[in-house]
Amino acid sequence: MSAPHPSDFLPEGTPRGLPGPLPPGERILWQGAPTTHGIWLRVFHAPLVALWFCACGLVLAATVETPARLVLPLLAALAAALVLLRLIAAACHRTTLYTVTDRRLVLQIGMALPVTYNLPFAAVEGAGLHRFRDGSGDLAVQLKAGARIAYLQLWPHGRPWRISQPEPMLRSVPDAAQAAAILARALTLHRDGATSAAPVIVARPRSDAAPGRLVAAE
Repeated sequence: MSAPHPSDFLPEGTPRGLPGPLPPGERILWQGAPTTHGIWLRVFHAPLVALWFCACGLVLAATVETPARLVLPLLAALAAALVLLRLIAAACHRTTLYTVTDRRLVLQIGMALPVTYNLPFAAVEGAGLHRFRDGSGDLAVQLKAGARIAYLQLWPHGRPWRISQPEPMLRSVPDAAQAAAILARALTLHRDGATSAAPVIVARPRSDAAPGRLVAAE
């Protein structure tokens, strides 16, 4: 018999990824989850792990009299580490769902302890997009003063190195440009059609994600 999922205890009619039924008039605009490969590469930094093992191999080759005997154990340790990180990344993918409605952003996250965060647009100051070559990207959300979530509670769904002022981040979502446009338009419409004062998405392909104030694409 399988263990109950947290969604099993929600009221009937609750959409997947939300903590309860949608209020009257609210619509889901977009839902997505981080890609396993993106989490493996950019959160758990698999290439750096492989590079570290290679560096260890070079050190052993220079200091040990018979380094050949250590090659197989080192390769086995490297393979085990990469496979373990891949499994954790897959678990992160399966247990995460980001939802954008016309009123809020919802983050359903947590591998060991599932939790759902409701971020009403009234608490959102701005957002930023960092795109990658494969079309996926990170969407960082800047919150207004008073709306704060502890960084450790968000990890790995928080903008790196923003410890004192954590910013929730939609990590490695596929078709990031489309997701960003949907979120930008929802934020703009929530501000009653404002333009210059409306927080929207800025695409920054070659720099870290940052909030901005450019007019969103239709």
